[in-house]
Amino acid sequence: MTVIAMAIASCRAGPEPLRQRGATLVYVLCLLVVVLLLGVSAAQMALQGEKAARGERDRHIAFQAAEEALLDAQNDIEGLPGAPGRSSLFAPDSAAGFLDGCGEAGSGQLGLCLAAAKGMPPLWLAMALDAPDGASGNRFVPHGHYTGAAMQTGQGYLPFRRPRYLIELLPFHAPGEEAGTPEGKLLNPSYLYRITAIGFGAQESTQVVLQSYYRKAAAGAGP
Repeated sequence: MTVIAMAIASCRAGPEPLRQRGATLVYVLCLLVVVLLLGVSAAQMALQGEKAARGERDRHIAFQAAEEALLDAQNDIEGLPGAPGRSSLFAPDSAAGFLDGCGEAGSGQLGLCLAAAKGMPPLWLAMALDAPDGASGNRFVPHGHYTGAAMQTGQGYLPFRRPRYLIELLPFHAPGEEAGTPEGKLLNPSYLYRITAIGFGAQESTQVVLQSYYRKAAAGAGP
């Protein structure tokens, strides 16, 4: 009886350590899954942060390129020492040189636009800002086209391509003058220029559009 009792006791006690080892294995596997999920989440957050940093850096590149285009347009209007370019076309009291729908390439009036008709959207909104250089219907002036300014593009962290700009002629209303007065009824017609520039980042899909209003001083007038 004693041997049988010991055998029965041994059979009853035998499975306990096995069940305990099995539970430990399950706990360890669960812990490994949790650690794996945490690692994957951390890696995804790091990748998203790097992607956001790259996008922000690319936006800054495009922003700086658009600013360069605005400056190039101002140099186009004012002319540069030794390289006057088209500065003779820009006079604060003259609309000569500006065309309906903007001038085309090869005419010397590329990117010079009369204001859209009343009630119509501005011309820069009706044009493809990112159209390829030289494409049919593209009226934007590539950076340096008339000023000779140089810009490296297409390598590393440089802009994908040169920025470009458009110049629209708008009536200028002197202080105290009724802003709603039609252009043809102004006593002393005068004009200013709305410059729209687009810059590109290292990626073609990254684009920044900037605008500025510029008025050229009359010859012999102070700044």
